[in-house]
Amino acid sequence: MTAIPLIIALMLGVTILVGYVLVLVGMRQEDRRMRLGEAPPSPAAGLARRVTGCHVRG
Repeated sequence: MTAIPLIIALMLGVTILVGYVLVLVGMRQEDRRMRLGEAPPSPAAGLARRVTGCHVRG
């Protein structure tokens, strides 16, 4: 019996774990960006922010 299946399973597990951590870090950064300016400077900027998800500066 060889250790190749065990090595492949270990590599797959590490790859999935790293991907999961990267997704969590990306989600936290996105949340931080969305909270930067809670109150938009105008109603038009607020609508643009809701539609595009981008912060519009006045």
